[in-house]
Amino acid sequence: MNAKKSLSGDQRRVLLATPAGWLACGFGSGLAPVAQGTFGSLAALLPWLLLRELSGPLYVAVLLIGFGIGVWACDVAGRALGVDDHRSLVWDEFIGQWTALLPLLVPALLPASGFRWWMLAAGFALFRLFDVWKPWPISWLDRRVKGGMGVMIDDVVAGIFAAVVLACGLHFLS
Repeated sequence: MNAKKSLSGDQRRVLLATPAGWLACGFGSGLAPVAQGTFGSLAALLPWLLLRELSGPLYVAVLLIGFGIGVWACDVAGRALGVDDHRSLVWDEFIGQWTALLPLLVPALLPASGFRWWMLAAGFALFRLFDVWKPWPISWLDRRVKGGMGVMIDDVVAGIFAAVVLACGLHFLS
């Protein structure tokens, strides 16, 4: 099966029938007819509004646990679909997006006026930019690492790139 094809009704049922598939498709956000990665990244913003209230160490723990669970879930879902990294598997966008937004949790990086919604939009846009553009080493990871780890790792690195650019931008604006 080509990773660019849409899911059949049977494939949708396979994904939604298991906890791994449900998680891997971002609670259904990856089932959008187009721009699945963008829909997954947008869906990731909703839980982030709650996650941002966590302490720094607990937030990082959520990222690490979410990454590990994502490797498993995306591996299971990919095998069920017969495609390593089908575009409907968007849990990687959740973890990558949450990684990209890490600078918004560092008070020293925020201006005196505090968090502003444009910062969230900037973090979203930067993550999508690096996830789609895939500069090295993201492109290398995307091509070389397979299975659930391959689904997850390139988006985490894209999130790290976005976080660094966002942190630099916040530093220079404050």
